[in-house]
Order: sequence, then structure tokens, then C-alpha cells
Amino acid sequence: MTTSPQSAAPPRLALFERYLSLWVALCMVGGILLGRLAPAAVQALRSLQFGSGSQINFPMALLIWLMITPMMMKVDFTSIRNVGRRPAGLAVTLAVNWLVKPFSMALLAWLFFRFVFSFWIAPAQADQYIAGCIVLAAAPCTAMVFVWSHLTGGDPAYTLVQVAVNDLVMLVLFVPIVRLLVAGASSLTVPFGVLLWSVIVFIVIPLTAGTVIRVRLIRTRGKEWFEKVLLPRFAPVTISALLATLLLIFAFQADNILRNPLHVLLIAVPITLQVYFNASLAYGLMKWLRVPHAVAAPGALIGASNFFELAVATAIALFGPESGAALATVVGVLVEVPVMLSVCAACNRTRDWFPPEEAAPCRPS
Repeated sequence: MTTSPQSAAPPRLALFERYLSLWVALCMVGGILLGRLAPAAVQALRSLQFGSGSQINFPMALLIWLMITPMMMKVDFTSIRNVGRRPAGLAVTLAVNWLVKPFSMALLAWLFFRFVFSFWIAPAQADQYIAGCIVLAAAPCTAMVFVWSHLTGGDPAYTLVQVAVNDLVMLVLFVPIVRLLVAGASSLTVPFGVLLWSVIVFIVIPLTAGTVIRVRLIRTRGKEWFEKVLLPRFAPVTISALLATLLLIFAFQADNILRNPLHVLLIAVPITLQVYFNASLAYGLMKWLRVPHAVAAPGALIGASNFFELAVATAIALFGPESGAALATVVGVLVEVPVMLSVCAACNRTRDWFPPEEAAPCRPS
């Protein structure tokens, strides 16, 4: 490195990411208008499923494949061989993501929707919101964490390792954690078959496709062409698929949102609290273990942020596009950018809490 994190110019978000909250708001308005003005068209789209009773919507699945597959193409799973490098940072990230985050979210959601907000929220709605929050928290961030890491001057190679390991862990733990916590914190039951198919459709398929495409194209065209030429060409596809997905989500949720505008604000409370709690916990543990800031910041951010594309799709598959669970995951999309930007700002302001990169203890691989 020729410049230190302190002397380098502060990174900035690209135009799309910088105004993501605005695009989400516009999609929300557009989707609600579509749902109200063209209910027959929305119902026709909603009825397109993989199979009768599967609840896995085909247009949503197609859009999510277009959105997630290019993101998965960025993940180099061969980087996992470097997990022995700075193991403390990865251990903290995994512990917070899988031993703390889903359980703390279940506790916060149960506390707020069962007691604090019980005057405004009926028990049946509370069950749905609790389930949606759990699904949201059980899917740690993958794609957007690269953006948050960039904004905090994170180590790109180590961020890649964290994302790759978390993606693999998610394949194993997402289903049992969601099933356990939803059953424990609400009166709802999660159909194992639907949840398993959700993981296959929304994680396994795009993950496999992205990995196969990456390996084959790097082998034939080279890594530099793949990363510098091909991947940037997918950016418009990913962005368009994301916006179209949000438009569909809000169209499916139009009546629910208009019936319960206050609930949108209430749902945002426990989701926001769990972001700050888990980010602070991970960041504090990293400081205690003297992990360098370039590892600590993205490690805290990957646990605080959410893989909201997967969460929304899974909630819709499990409980339906008009369910309160789906609405809760949609609220997660609304709060994602402003809350995560505030976490990035806090990480940047506290950079001097951490040891310099060259002074940090490092275990050879």
C-alpha cells in the first residue's frame, strides 16, 4: 500500500448506491400504485408459481436469479484457503452472525410485537412480523457488504473471505435456525419443504451458476478480463433486477401497506435496534482482540446488514406475498441504506481505536 487509510481520500458510493433509499422509495410508490390501479395484472403475476401451493413466485425467482447470480460471480471461493490469516476477525464475524444475530432479533421482535406494541398490533399480526424479522436476521449480507467495506477502507481480500465463508455456512444453518426460531417465538409453523426449496431456488441455484460461470470464464478469458470487463457489464442487469423486484414486492404488498402504515414504522424499530446492537458487539469484540480496522469494520458490517433479497423471497415463499412476514422483510429494505451508512460513519470516526495494520498480530496461513 502506498497510502495509509488515514491519508487516503475517503471513498464514496456510486450514484446508484448513494441514492438507494430514494430508488426504494420510488419503487414503493410505483409498486403501490401498480397494485391499486392494476390489481388483475398483479394477481396474474402473483399466481405464476413453480408448482401448485409452492408459494415460490416464478417472476420473483427469475428477477432474484438475475440480481444474485452476478453478485455470486464476484465471490472467489478459493479465498477460503486463507481463513487461517487473522482468524480472530473471522471467528467474531461467524459468532455474531450465527450465534447472536438471529437469536437477538427473535428476542427483540418478540418483546416489541408481543408487549411494547401490543396496543397497535394484533397477536396474529405479531406472529407474522416476528417471523419476518427472524427470516431477515438469519441471512447475513453478501453483496452490499462489499460496498460498506469499501466505504470504511476495509481489506477487500479479507472481506471476500468473510463473505465466502458466510455463504457456505448459510447453506447449512439458514433452514434450521429459521425453523427453530419461528416456531419458538410465534405460533406459526414453517413448512420444512417450502423452506428447503427456498434455499435451493434462491441460494443454491444462483451460487452454483455464479461459481461455474466464474471458473469457466476465468479459465478461458483470464481473471483481469473477467473482473475488469465482464463484471462491470452486469451492473445494469443487477440494478434493474433489484428495482423490478422491489416494484413487484410493493405491488404485492400494496393493500397491506395502505392498511397498516403505522406498522411500517413500528416494524422498523426492532430491525434498527438489532443492526446497531450486532454491529456494536462485533466491533467491540474486534477492538478487544486488537484486530486491525481494515478487518474489524467489514466484519462488523457483514453481521449488521442483511441479505434482504433472500429474506424477502423466503418470506413470500413461506407465508405468501401479502403476509405480514413479507412486509417485515420489505421494511428491512427500507431501513438498510440509511442505517448502514450511519454504521459506516461510526466505523470511520473510530479508526484510531484500532492498531495499525503492520502492528496487528497475524497468524500465518
